Amino acid sequence: MKQRAIKAASLASFIGTRHSVFRLSHFQSTRLTKPSSRTMSTITLQDHGIPVTLPDGLSEEQLLSFQPFNTWVSTLTASLALQARTPSHPFHASPYRLHAITIQAYDLFGPRRVGFLKAVADVSNAEGASLPAAVFLRGPSVAMLVTLVPDDAAPDSDERYALLTVQPRVAAGSLAFVELPAGMVDDEGSFAGVAAKEIREELGMDIRAEQLTCLSALAAELDAEEQTRQPGPEQAQHHRGDRDENLPRAMYPSAGGCDEHITIYSHERRVPRAQLEAWSGKLTGLRDEGEKITLKLVPFAQLWRAGARDAKCLAALALYEGLKREGRL
Repeated sequence: MKQRAIKAASLASFIGTRHSVFRLSHFQSTRLTKPSSRTMSTITLQDHGIPVTLPDGLSEEQLLSFQPFNTWVSTLTASLALQARTPSHPFHASPYRLHAITIQAYDLFGPRRVGFLKAVADVSNAEGASLPAAVFLRGPSVAMLVTLVPDDAAPDSDERYALLTVQPRVAAGSLAFVELPAGMVDDEGSFAGVAAKEIREELGMDIRAEQLTCLSALAAELDAEEQTRQPGPEQAQHHRGDRDENLPRAMYPSAGGCDEHITIYSHERRVPRAQLEAWSGKLTGLRDEGEKITLKLVPFAQLWRAGARDAKCLAALALYEGLKREGRL
């Protein structure tokens, strides 16, 4: 079953910050200070009646043009609304509310377009209890499990290879981080981004949307079918929130502090063995030539080790193997 990818909000929202200008709203000298009224302004979100405090230099238009912010607010308020409507909700007796949002910092891609936001929200109930509500907003992305199989391998053979990227990830303190290719599906229906560019340039391989299998969607569909077949009261109660909350069918690598959700796709292709062997040699030495991103082939059976630091890789492997066991791939 093939699923068509949705367009990601922005390539820059998950590729990196190479062309960005970082601005911290109230950084003075070497310490953070409470912003004064001269540098902060407050707007009200018309659809929700929620006040939002903006830092100096960030306009209402810029904020509302940043789709990850709008999506986050809509998703959060919809989930909060379930508390009152659902008697079995664990917070039904004393529901939490979103009272206000403060934008603390922002990152621009180009002169005006917001790429990242750092915000803190006031989410509390009538008893004075609050929920941790600091969030880094960057929006969605996609990851790709690319599997290459020698064309002379028997149909029942386990011989296959996974494609990984090696690139600098300053946030991880690394200049050679090994991970699955990540990117977007563009307006023309092609898997795009830095990783896709390298795949195309080094392997001559274009991956189109209709060639993708959405592992995230298949897993969600299988889970929904299971709940329909076995709707026991205890099980239904346990899964009520998952079914009612309108969250994307994706993997959240850091849900405690970031809105990013990654839809995971797979693509398998048979290639001539001679070509695969040529790639295997070619893909190992490019970093010495100064490339910022290189490709790496690993035996599929070793993928869990080679990509053990990458949440995308581990999630993709778990979905792939689980769907294989269930006969969905």
